[in-house]
Amino acid sequence: MTPRQAFLLGLRSVLPLLLGVAPFGVIYGVIALQSGIPALAAVAMSSIVFAGSAQFLLAQLAGAGAPLLLSAGAVGLINLRHALYSASVAPLLARLPRRWKLLLAYLLTDEAYAAAIPHLLPAPGRPRREFAHWILFGSGFGLWAGWQVSTVAGVAIGAQLPAGLGLDFALPLTFIAIVVPMIDSRALLVTALAAGCVAILLAALPYKLGLFLAALAGLIAGAALIGRRQ
Repeated sequence: MTPRQAFLLGLRSVLPLLLGVAPFGVIYGVIALQSGIPALAAVAMSSIVFAGSAQFLLAQLAGAGAPLLLSAGAVGLINLRHALYSASVAPLLARLPRRWKLLLAYLLTDEAYAAAIPHLLPAPGRPRREFAHWILFGSGFGLWAGWQVSTVAGVAIGAQLPAGLGLDFALPLTFIAIVVPMIDSRALLVTALAAGCVAILLAALPYKLGLFLAALAGLIAGAALIGRRQ
């Protein structure tokens, strides 16, 4: 496999997810404007933050007039899940130069990881991916480009839509579309159910603490089930 082939593999893998990401980005652009965020700042946030759930949270906090320090802390907390993705791919990227690690860290999002990881996980008969970083780059770049375009589209049409449409539903729907196809074992099913139940039970906690605790609950439940089998 050449770097070009690996890049195109990652790019092709993420394309189906763009069907869900594109409306999500458009809705973010609309909500950002309705929350009082200037159009240029809303677009810049997609390039700088590049994390859909964090951007939705920022827009909601900005609309509520939350302090800057509180907003930054809440966004950092909700993005802690990215550390799990990083730990998963770290062995494949350990020998890369710093510039590659920085680039892939910036591009590593939920959808990009979900698209790339099936091609990176060890499996019988599957050779070690020498160009794993190019696969991650392809999926990350494809998602980044689609997110920027959809955000601009959302900002462009946001002023034409009435306020109070309640478009926040797009966020959980997007994550459901990512997770469900990846549940192919009992351990993953238990992990997803545990995390989902805890997230619902703790949804009222401030600063999205329920999301972080749900992720921990899912990890513990999945690890416990695997441990019992060994």
